[in-house]
Amino acid sequence: MTEPPSTMTRQEFEQRERRLLAPYAAKSAESQGRAHPEPEHTYRTAYQRDRDRVVHSTAFRRLEYKTQVFLTHEGDYFRTRLTHTLEVTQIARTLARALNLNEDLTEAVALAHDLGHTPFGHSGEEALAELMRDHGGFEHNRQGVRIVDFLEHPYPGFPGLNLTYEVRECIAKHATSYDHPAASEFAPGPPCSERFSLLQGPPPLEGQIVELADSIAYDSHDLDDALAMGIMSAEDLEGLDIFRQAAADFAASLADLSLDQRIRRIAKLLIDLMVTDAIATSTEAIGASGVRSVADVRRADGRLISLSPPLQPKVRQLEEFLLARVYGHERVARRMTEAKGVVARLFKAYRDNPAQLPPAYQKRAKEECLERAISDYIAGMTDRFAQAEFQRLYEPFERV
Repeated sequence: MTEPPSTMTRQEFEQRERRLLAPYAAKSAESQGRAHPEPEHTYRTAYQRDRDRVVHSTAFRRLEYKTQVFLTHEGDYFRTRLTHTLEVTQIARTLARALNLNEDLTEAVALAHDLGHTPFGHSGEEALAELMRDHGGFEHNRQGVRIVDFLEHPYPGFPGLNLTYEVRECIAKHATSYDHPAASEFAPGPPCSERFSLLQGPPPLEGQIVELADSIAYDSHDLDDALAMGIMSAEDLEGLDIFRQAAADFAASLADLSLDQRIRRIAKLLIDLMVTDAIATSTEAIGASGVRSVADVRRADGRLISLSPPLQPKVRQLEEFLLARVYGHERVARRMTEAKGVVARLFKAYRDNPAQLPPAYQKRAKEECLERAISDYIAGMTDRFAQAEFQRLYEPFERV
């Protein structure tokens, strides 16, 4: 007689985490909880529910039409903020699995880490940060927490997605070469709970993994996109130390490729090189630190997830190259300047005449301040919506 298939309940998933994960991994059953108490789910852990809430959010869907580096109308090949997020998630899960950490928490944080990004990539953020300088500032990690705590509203009983403390903490503390958290609290909007103030120190290891996965993803795919755009040559890349290392490490798999194929393949193999290095380096650092709990990780002197000292200067050289040759390229810089102008003029139009804002944002302007409501509205726009809104506001003969 065939036995019926077994079913895993939430409690069994939690027991599996306690039994199998490293002692310093974040465990679902040990979460500091949610600002608004909710009954637990029968089959999904707290972090699994957080992951699903992020995927079903409006802000996540909008990432499909937000710029990574090259504006979305430049071509269908180039990464968007959404495909970047998916690549970060894949790399982060690989790291979490190898390091015996909580994959569900890692995935939830990775999927949520860029929810606060503006249209037009970092140029849009720079424009909003300048416009909001005297009104509380703007920083996309803080905006991401504001989105999940306050701006999303799928549930009737409370604002936001009501994510767990740990996911929100990791979003707020997310730090890379291009991300500099400035929040002294989780949310710059209405407080959720006093006990949800930002803890000092590093985030859990799962959040640190997402930071590194973010850097690995954009270092690799921005290079790949630039090659597809044709704004650099094979000779340019062969001058990079990390590129030469990857070519040497994977020489056997590159032997029969044409020069173009070889260059494109090495750009992708950089991910494997950095992930392998990160696993070995982080394993050693965690062991040497003596951490035995998430609390120990938060008290640690700096991040424990990192690349090795010999590889770090090679990655910095790559990032400096990308800054000069890709982000600073005339074609990219011109588009980004235009994008900043669009954001600035949208902001001015709404501030000069707040009646042009949607009713929900007019209401928010009265509850908080006009500039914050405008910032929320613009930050939530996709590239193409911002462009269409710009045309609507500044085309005097448009039919309305």
